[in-house]
Amino acid sequence: MAVIVTGAAGFIGFHVAAALLNRGEAVIGVDNLNAYYDPALKEARLAYLRRFAGFRFHRIDVADKAAMFALVDASPEVDRVIHLAAQAGVRYSLEDPWAYVDANVHGQLTVMEACLRLPACRHLVYASSSSVYGGNTKLPFAVADAVDRPISIYAATKRAAELFAETYAHLHRLPMTGLRFFSVYGPWGRPDMAAYIFTDAILHDRPIEVFNAGDMRRDFTYIDDIVAGVLAALERPPADAGPEDRPHRIYNLGNHTSEDLNRFIRLIETACGRSARRIPKGMQPGDVRATYADIDSAQRDLGFQPSTPIDTGIARFVAWYRDYHDM
Repeated sequence: MAVIVTGAAGFIGFHVAAALLNRGEAVIGVDNLNAYYDPALKEARLAYLRRFAGFRFHRIDVADKAAMFALVDASPEVDRVIHLAAQAGVRYSLEDPWAYVDANVHGQLTVMEACLRLPACRHLVYASSSSVYGGNTKLPFAVADAVDRPISIYAATKRAAELFAETYAHLHRLPMTGLRFFSVYGPWGRPDMAAYIFTDAILHDRPIEVFNAGDMRRDFTYIDDIVAGVLAALERPPADAGPEDRPHRIYNLGNHTSEDLNRFIRLIETACGRSARRIPKGMQPGDVRATYADIDSAQRDLGFQPSTPIDTGIARFVAWYRDYHDM
């Protein structure tokens, strides 16, 4: 049997695919290698994955129905799908909302329809985001909280993907699990994410922009903990208990710790051995002041237990950054 991993050249998809390959699984990777950030980083991730005999890669946009259908029709051995391909980034969604609808809504629909064509598919795990909680002020964010007031296009498309999944679970009884990721960081991370932006600027003696004058808190979650949660979810498809209990579950995957942004920056400064030059900025449109994950249901149902504090995780990220950039 085999697992399709969409977004396999992306940050989380790469790590999930590597973990599956390391435990002997056959993995079919899918990615369109778009230029949202430097494709060279995506190619470097793929070069690592291609060292495994069990890895096959297809350059496909998940919103391309014909290409996705052709792939699954030629891959009847696939029994699980992990859908991590997405157009990421809250701020960029203000510039190009169409890209988010194409990737995150149309792509979700296409992947679900592709799963229905797989004779052995027993579970679809897909990525959602903590952004769906919008401007909620109750902390920590719980899965049962209302998520009907998104404040960014990105958040709206991720919530739409969840609603499509709920509908397909009802109509087609396809077991699905949605995972709301909280501020994921770590080695091989995206250049548009805070850890990368700050590290890159500090090591190149450029100032960093600190939004809301640093009065921000995030539930920063290390990539290894996220991967453990994804794989735990993959092995636990929700049961089909009938029309009143659809085979669809949603979980938060976070570190269950809301960290001060200024402390996060200080840890990067320490790991870099340099101080940051800070430029205070106002709040960005579509952004939120604080995130904090309630992970009770993930702990109970998935055995999810994040174990990497940011002190450790940041040091690992900066060490990877220096190695990757030969610094």
